[in-house]
Amino acid sequence: MQSLAMIENWPVPAAAAAVVRADGTVAGAYGPTSRRFPLASVTKPLTAYAVLVAYEEGAVELDEPAGPAGATVRHLLAHTSGLAFDEHRTAGEPGTRRLYSNAGFEVLGEHLAKVTGIPFADYLREAVFEPLGMVSTALAEGGSPAKDGVSTVDDLVRFAAELQTPRLLDPRTVLEAMTVVHPGLSGVLPGYGFQKNNDWGLGFEIRDAKSPHWTGAASSPHTFGHFGQSGTFLWVDPEAGAACVALADRAFGPWAVEAWPPFTDAVLAELAGARG
Repeated sequence: MQSLAMIENWPVPAAAAAVVRADGTVAGAYGPTSRRFPLASVTKPLTAYAVLVAYEEGAVELDEPAGPAGATVRHLLAHTSGLAFDEHRTAGEPGTRRLYSNAGFEVLGEHLAKVTGIPFADYLREAVFEPLGMVSTALAEGGSPAKDGVSTVDDLVRFAAELQTPRLLDPRTVLEAMTVVHPGLSGVLPGYGFQKNNDWGLGFEIRDAKSPHWTGAASSPHTFGHFGQSGTFLWVDPEAGAACVALADRAFGPWAVEAWPPFTDAVLAELAGARG
């Protein structure tokens, strides 16, 4: 795909990208796709997927208590537990505000380790990475389930294919994860400011009508995914029938705000043109 070559113009030392169709075939790839990059918050969808595997295995229930008083696993996944951004303190009542929280995902990791008796990094590897053949992906031992993953474009293509055509999870579980939890809650989307409807599913941000946003103007409202402060993103656009992964080694900033949306729009235009 010619659109992927746009990463050559990004002001970063290195970047790689790929597009994978809903059937799992790779539509195109560019750059060092086997290079490992820090994921930052793109770790969160991987953590969420492990929690959902545990849910299907019966190890956890989405509505069982976890985190602050009154909060549940579902609240933690949807950033509505009331936990603060990067501190293990309560900043709101569960279910009333969308408070994006690294601490919430750290509590999720602790909770899953407690109920399964398996260190979270090991569970994540055994439940998600190994079954999908993500051999270059890992969570650092003792690292945060919110932000300390490392991976490659090649591996995340496998995860993006799984999100579109699930094998590890029942498709109904994945659909629930991509459905807004507590609709209508406002909150801050990191890097993009206050959003009146800051919609999230279970570990995945849902685009809806957010503006400004890190995806493209042509991205459908059903687009879901995540971006990371290390200059990384993964989105799935069900209406386009494709997903895109891009990893870079420069921290998120104005360069990404400027570069990512036209890149996504070019990818979507090329996909649409290929479909005729």
